[in-house]
Amino acid sequence: MAANPQGNGEGTDRDTRDYELIALRALSGRFPDIDSAVAEIARLGAVLTLPKGTIHVISDIHGEAKKLRHVINNASGTLRPLVQRLFASRMTPEEFQEFLTLIFYPAEVVERLEQTLVDRDALRTFCIKSLRHEFELVRVLATRYSLRRAMEVFPREYRELMSEMLHEPTTERDKAFIEAIVDELLRRGRALHLVHITARLVRNLAIYELIIGGDCWDRGPRGDEVVDYLRHQPNVSFIWGNHDAAWLGASLGHEALICHVLRVSLRYRRLGQLDEGYSIPLTPLEHLAHTVYHGDPATSFMPRESGMRPDVIVARMQKAAAIMQFKLEGQVIARNPRWEMEHRRLLHRIDHKTGTVEVDGVRYPLVDTRLPTIDPANPYQLTDDERRCMDRLRGSFLASQKLYEHMEYLVGRGSMYLVRDGSLIFHGCVPVDRDGRFLPMYIDGEALGGRALFDAIDQLILRALERKATKDLDVLWYLWSGDCSPLFGKDRITTFERDFIADAATHHETKNPYFELIHDPAFCDAILNEFGVDPSDGLIVNGHVPVKIEKGENPIKRSGKAITIDGAFSEAYGDHGYTLVLEADRTILAEHSHFESVEAAVRDGVDIIPKVTIVRQWARPRRMADTERGAQIRCEIRLLERLIEAYRNNDIRAPAIWPGAPR
Repeated sequence: MAANPQGNGEGTDRDTRDYELIALRALSGRFPDIDSAVAEIARLGAVLTLPKGTIHVISDIHGEAKKLRHVINNASGTLRPLVQRLFASRMTPEEFQEFLTLIFYPAEVVERLEQTLVDRDALRTFCIKSLRHEFELVRVLATRYSLRRAMEVFPREYRELMSEMLHEPTTERDKAFIEAIVDELLRRGRALHLVHITARLVRNLAIYELIIGGDCWDRGPRGDEVVDYLRHQPNVSFIWGNHDAAWLGASLGHEALICHVLRVSLRYRRLGQLDEGYSIPLTPLEHLAHTVYHGDPATSFMPRESGMRPDVIVARMQKAAAIMQFKLEGQVIARNPRWEMEHRRLLHRIDHKTGTVEVDGVRYPLVDTRLPTIDPANPYQLTDDERRCMDRLRGSFLASQKLYEHMEYLVGRGSMYLVRDGSLIFHGCVPVDRDGRFLPMYIDGEALGGRALFDAIDQLILRALERKATKDLDVLWYLWSGDCSPLFGKDRITTFERDFIADAATHHETKNPYFELIHDPAFCDAILNEFGVDPSDGLIVNGHVPVKIEKGENPIKRSGKAITIDGAFSEAYGDHGYTLVLEADRTILAEHSHFESVEAAVRDGVDIIPKVTIVRQWARPRRMADTERGAQIRCEIRLLERLIEAYRNNDIRAPAIWPGAPR
């Protein structure tokens, strides 16, 4: 319908009404009459009365896939108390531990039982007993959900069977009901499989939503296995960290970020995630190590751990990657002058005759003066050997199907920040000056700060995955290490200085004032208001900066309104870790200790029993109506009410249903 030419607003109103009717007609496909819409309103209204789902927030995993798996399997320590409450008085300590191990590691336990539990009667008894106990847990956990939401978590192939088993302990259904199910599955060799997937269902019901606060890769051994494991979880949301931005840029062919990813993987000898995980061979770098860097001791580049390749070869490979990184970063900075990062271009400040380099106006001696690929006349240009190496490496990153699938998964579930239960969650910081004013970062030529910056970065990340434009990939590099990046939050990253200068004063990286200002309640209130969160009981949650637990640092800031949940999850950082758990009646911080191994957990029942700190507590448990999801449900109800009104006004007619058609 054309707009009103008189400009009195009638045309605009009619356009709005027409668009609304188009949306309502689409909705009528799901709710084809008044009764179906009324029934859905009633269902949604009831859902609003349910307890809010338990949300787990884990940040800075850094490649520690095995530890992450255990923390999720035991629901950050919250499953053990529930199992104790239900079964401790009915089981011996040995039986209790065996059942816990089954819940935490069903695949490993079932694999062992398939080899050892060969007596059919013993197998039948085990399956009946285990399934009864598992479904007792399932019933308790499922009451927290609407039936529709619970059924979404059930394994698709066994959904109908499991829904029947939910009703098993009734006066009309005696023990023969579940026994008949087990007998039929035993005949077909699938009884232990049902035990396995039911244990997994328990874990999935224990966590309503899992939020990863950024940094899946680097330092720990297998970032690829971290993402693989997350892809098997039913409801994951993801927040971008600076390490994730770096891996995203590398996967899309940004050469400086490819070199960075390779350098860190070589430094910590995390090569399995590259060759085994992503089918990215390191032979081009190894060729440089054997030719260009032959005989170089590369002392500053020795890997942190040993492995099959000789340490000196890995060190030379890391040095080769680092030099190419510094060259390519210099090119990135040169083509983005608005970032004002010229002071971080250091290769042309090297005096090759004296073996020194100038940093911030001060000249320092280099600890390594073997720089065969740096041309003083053109220090940021790759040599022919480096260019051939870089072309092959870039081709491998772009050709890695699994790496691209991982990035597609994270981009599809990713954002710069989330708000859950009054908690504002992001990875790093909101860049500010010393007075708390937002610092600008340029996106598409526009200086943005605060929430507008976060929203613009979200859009840029989506666009970068689709278009792979150099200017967008350069921004991913800036997100990794730029001083106004909300994912980095420091004035510089001193990789060159740590590799080439002994003076530790040059290694210092100054944190953004944000990290000190979050001790101030007024500053926290301003940040919460900026992101639309009620400051009266709001909480700022960030990771990125490890809390030095061993030095007595407190993750909860003096303001009481901010908390840092980077607990040094990776062994390389300290081997602790936090989960922030948002429950209906409280918010708790679970502190995790060292995780020995999956084998020890299965064999000896080793568990991580976290130290729990209560961060917030509510006298009245919060309901779904009190959450962000509750606000969405109320919007859905209003839309359904408009659909009912449209049916009654005959603005929309019920879809034609032919006889016998499914509804």
